[in-house]
Amino acid sequence: MTAEAEIRWEQLRDLIGPARVVLWDFDGPICRLFARHRAERVAADLVSWLEGRGLRGLLSEEERRSLDPHVVLRAVDRRHPGSDLVAELEERLTQEELRAAGSAMPTMYADPLIRTWNAVGARLAVATNNSPQVVRAYLGGRGLLECFLPHIYGRTQELQYLKPHPHYLNRALSAMGVAPAGALFIGDTPTDWQAAREAGVPFLGYARNETKEKRLRQAGAAHVVASLLPLLRAVRDQA
Repeated sequence: MTAEAEIRWEQLRDLIGPARVVLWDFDGPICRLFARHRAERVAADLVSWLEGRGLRGLLSEEERRSLDPHVVLRAVDRRHPGSDLVAELEERLTQEELRAAGSAMPTMYADPLIRTWNAVGARLAVATNNSPQVVRAYLGGRGLLECFLPHIYGRTQELQYLKPHPHYLNRALSAMGVAPAGALFIGDTPTDWQAAREAGVPFLGYARNETKEKRLRQAGAAHVVASLLPLLRAVRDQA
């Protein structure tokens, strides 16, 4: 049985009913950022860049084999926090994300859901480990940027605030003047769920496949959908 089949309309109603503010993770719920410009290649390029500067020893063998560029970035930051090396590596990742944004694949039903929620008066924000520049570039290209401005919170060179730290969620809540119980966070990873739990924000997981659903549920997420369509229908019904 899929996650979409498991969650009832009543559960969605209870989640979205109190939500004056809807916080979104970016890569996953809004789009697949690395659908074509593959994240594995970006991670490998970052590793090669470090090795070309004689810095192979900064990474463990497991980190060098990682398919996630954020694993590489975090590893270097743990060993040289706040350094020029970290700043340059973060900028290289931002440039790769910007390239990926041009070929990102929209998550099905995300665009109409964003527009519908915005139209019925919900306030929207993004809380992501990706660069805010990338989020603005993608949303601008889809005609969605105005639905979120100015509330886009994402990666800076202070990498200790990456999720699962609740920093980006807390910044959004503070800036928008809403208590955690008056918000909803939509994410697709265990770190999203952990950040929501730490911030005290109700969480809805989006899992585009069974592997992602399993990881979310194992982390403790109680509410998971396999598609944003039932959420879109629930928002329209409540409106």
